[in-house]
This record gives sequence, structure tokens and C-alpha cells, in this order.
Amino acid sequence: MVKLVLMHKADSIYEDEPEVVYDFPRSYLKSVQEAVGDWVIYYEPVKAGPRGYFAVARLDRVIPKPGTEGRFLALIAPHSYLEFDQFVPRLWQGEPLEQALRNADGSPRSGGSVQLAVRRLPEADFNRIVSLGLPADLEDREAHRYDPHRTEAAEDMQPFERPVLERLTRRPYREVAFRRRVREAYGYRCAMSGLQLRNGGGRPEVQAAHIRPVEHGGSDAVRNGLALSATLHWMFDRGLLSVAEDMQTILVSRNKVPGDVVARLLSPDCKLHRPADPRSHPSAANLRWHRENVFGQGAPDGPAPWG
Repeated sequence: MVKLVLMHKADSIYEDEPEVVYDFPRSYLKSVQEAVGDWVIYYEPVKAGPRGYFAVARLDRVIPKPGTEGRFLALIAPHSYLEFDQFVPRLWQGEPLEQALRNADGSPRSGGSVQLAVRRLPEADFNRIVSLGLPADLEDREAHRYDPHRTEAAEDMQPFERPVLERLTRRPYREVAFRRRVREAYGYRCAMSGLQLRNGGGRPEVQAAHIRPVEHGGSDAVRNGLALSATLHWMFDRGLLSVAEDMQTILVSRNKVPGDVVARLLSPDCKLHRPADPRSHPSAANLRWHRENVFGQGAPDGPAPWG
């Protein structure tokens, strides 16, 4: 097995959906087949946008692209895709992070391997890029992010640094990374009420909800998340709320939710407040799954939070 960098452009002719599938031509087939079962890092080229290295995932298998001669699909292993907490720039301290893109003096190479959409990635380069994008102390940073009493001594303490692959597969770490990215994408604003509330210490009163739960095949991609207040999160998870096919209209299970509750909790126009970046908008496939499998499915368990 071998690790790879996969180039991704949102407006490409290739039909990539990073958390699900990577579309590529036959010229890269051997390299991608060698990487099956191993991890890849997604990279956005300079002309496509500012993100640089932006996510990591594990390849599950490769299949021919149905109906398209000479094209193949690399299927992403379920639950493996994870966006970086901080996008990693192409150059670090003036030098490329990939050995293959550096000249002997450390300066960036031009042409050749720089243009490849699929590049082999040495283990050391992989570990360095992931650690820059998903720091070892991410859980500690989040736990003390809004702690006004955190002391300098505590900040100087070095956390136990888990191996990179252990961090990528640990559920608590992934939950923190998902929560941070989703809330940031929505500007710490509830997608259904439109409210941006913070407590006295500055902590945002908004949660990150999975549209399609991980235990039901959902990913930790921002496109599988909604920033919601605690009450609306509870309602969404129990099928009292969903989002229509137009990707904007909020659906309400009217026979289970009183009208005055709807008026108090949702935006007046009952429209979803989506992220400013279209690449972070909720996935149509995930919203469809929620409508078909959760919305309106039976009575919610436990007492309603609105009393």
C-alpha cells in the first residue's frame, strides 16, 4: 500500500465527491490501486482556490466508472473522510511540504510532478501535513477554547501525542474536529433559527448535528452537518424537522410540533441559513436520506424540550 495526494477542483470535469468518491482517468489507475486500504490527502490546486491541503480519507476500492470508458472511481471508506481543522498551505516556511515538489535547495519545483493529479506521498510527508491540519492537541484546544481561567502553566503542558492514524480513527477526536468545522462553516449561527447566541464566556450556543448519523453510514464531512441549537438538534434527530428537496425549505412534522413552537424556534420564512461557502452546503444525498429515513418516523422518545 502507498499513501497519495489527490488533486480536487470543485469545477472539474471529474465528478468527485471527496467524502464518497474520487473520479480519475486510466493514467493514474496503477497508483490508485496500490493505495487501496491506505490513506490519501486531498489537495486544491492554486488556480482552484485557497485551501491547499484540506482533508484526509482512506481508499476502500476502485471500480470502472459506469458508462465512461477510460475513467475509474476510487470509493472512499465509510467513516474515514475528515476535513482539516486548519487548511494547510502549499508552502510551509517557503518550502513545499511534499519532498517530490522540492528542489535540492528546498525551493519549489515547476512542471512535471507538480502537475500530477495523483501523487505518491512518503509517510513522513503524510504525517507532517496531517499534523498541521489536525493537530495532536485539538481536543485540548477545544476543551479550553473559552476558558477564561486557563493558566499559562496549563497552556504549556504537552498533551499525549497519539500516532497520526490513531487520531484519524478515534471517535472522540473526530467528533471534536467535525464540531469545530461545522460550527465555523455556519458562522456559529443556527441553520434553522438564524440566531447566533453565545454565553457569558463567549462560547457559542450551537451544536454540530450529523444529517446522516455515522452509525447509519454518514460521514464526518461538513456537508453532512448542520449547526443547530440544542432544541432544534433534538428535534432534527427525532424526525420532527428536516429540509426539503430545494435544499432550503425547513420541513416540520406539524402533527407532532405545536404551531407556537414553530413560530418561536424557526426563522420566520422557514428557510435554512446555509454557509457562505457553497462547498460547505449540506449534501442533497444526505438530506434526502434524512427525509426518507428519519423525518416523520414515529413519535419522538423522551419529553419534548419545549415543555
